[in-house]
Amino acid sequence: MVRLRRYLGGILVNLSATLILAFGMSMDAFAASIGKGAALHRPCLREALRTGLIFGAIEAITPLIGWSLGLFASQYIMQWSHWAAFILLFMLGIRMIAEGLKDKPDDDLTTATRHSFWILAATATGTSLDALAIGVGLALLEVNIIQTALCIGMATLLMSTLGIMVGRFIGPLLGKWAEVLGGVVLIGIGSSILLEHLGYLR
Repeated sequence: MVRLRRYLGGILVNLSATLILAFGMSMDAFAASIGKGAALHRPCLREALRTGLIFGAIEAITPLIGWSLGLFASQYIMQWSHWAAFILLFMLGIRMIAEGLKDKPDDDLTTATRHSFWILAATATGTSLDALAIGVGLALLEVNIIQTALCIGMATLLMSTLGIMVGRFIGPLLGKWAEVLGGVVLIGIGSSILLEHLGYLR
């Protein structure tokens, strides 16, 4: 009975740690998806789920890649992943801000109803590069990487879908500035990832 209790306790601890990690990894995607949702004209649930699936799939794949590379390239990945995330998100953010500041006819403001797959994939990649580094660290531990990656992917799917729907209500309030806000959010996420890895944010 004592052994059973210890075994069940260990399972609960591992499950709790995995869920905390999964939802922690999904927060950047959640923030980015709010900006993406705000930049669209009343995005529907289908578009929110599409975004969630793209973000979730990429967020699930990146720790697997990091785990696979962790045994022989961990130092390199850990050293450069945050720079790559910052550059990618900064470039996407600048693009969104530039689009938002363009002079457009009044009837052309925030009329897009969906983002292209490649824009979403690039954004998801930028927000998931920290999960790549996490995967490197998990390679040094005895964890079920498939289970962990699936949990991260599912949490990101849920939070990104929710983020798009939150952005749906924010967008009409901001008008033409919604896309500018989305760009600022992406730059902020990239900057926070960089500063955290450089030791300025603890």
